[in-house]
Amino acid sequence: MNNDQNKETINFFQGFQKWYIRIINEFNYDENKDREARDVLLRILDEKDRDWSSKDILREFKERLNEKQNLLIFGCGPSLESSINSIIKKKGANFFNNFINLTANGASVLLREEKLPIDGLFSDLDGITKQEFNYAKFVIVHAHGDNIEKLLHFKKEIIHKRNIIPTTQVKPKNGIYNPGGFTDGDRIVYFIKNLILPHQKLYLIGMDFKETVGRFSKTYMKQDALATPIKIKKLEFAVKLIEEIYKELKNELYFVNSKKVSKKFTYLSLSQFLKEEGN
Repeated sequence: MNNDQNKETINFFQGFQKWYIRIINEFNYDENKDREARDVLLRILDEKDRDWSSKDILREFKERLNEKQNLLIFGCGPSLESSINSIIKKKGANFFNNFINLTANGASVLLREEKLPIDGLFSDLDGITKQEFNYAKFVIVHAHGDNIEKLLHFKKEIIHKRNIIPTTQVKPKNGIYNPGGFTDGDRIVYFIKNLILPHQKLYLIGMDFKETVGRFSKTYMKQDALATPIKIKKLEFAVKLIEEIYKELKNELYFVNSKKVSKKFTYLSLSQFLKEEGN
């Protein structure tokens, strides 16, 4: 697949528009602010080296995704920490080297602390520090109307890190993509759905989408907390979006060690997952 095909494969702006309209109406978001954020990120990217190209990085990221048999996708739910600790205790940290590891925002903090590899970090930058940004192999940085200050805070890191893939909520422009998705977690599935191979399995860890928010969701959180009504509504949208994309997905997808939030998904206990992926 050439670079232009990769670009068209990743952009889901037209197909996702109906969801985007629902989201901005439901949460009273400002579409103009989303466009402003996209353009702020584009101006930052303009300061990168002249030979930098998001098309090239996207191609390299696709190659990276295809290097291992299966993928682990980590969310910030309350089961994240106990799941990772149990896997390390039973299998050792090297177990994670068998997978492509993709993290949603603050889940990367725990993986970095445990010295586990992060192949791709998907973030709107509100749940990570510059340590995680620099630690991950690839960073898929998202621009929306509420994170313009964060984009500016991470400006130097965005400029200096080569493996950056920019995404937006609105119309794609000049190498910034719109893969669809709303929260960092569901956006991962949307982003990779046409980049991975049909035989690769997806295991979602810490993707709980329940009323409790895990402590890695925000950098200032010290412990798990009850979700606000707005957060619960966001998580409900995330579930609906994964249900939507699940119908198109050619790959097997499993929620690991999470309580059921949808009858449409397949759930595995940790022991079932470790048995299936035993080596």
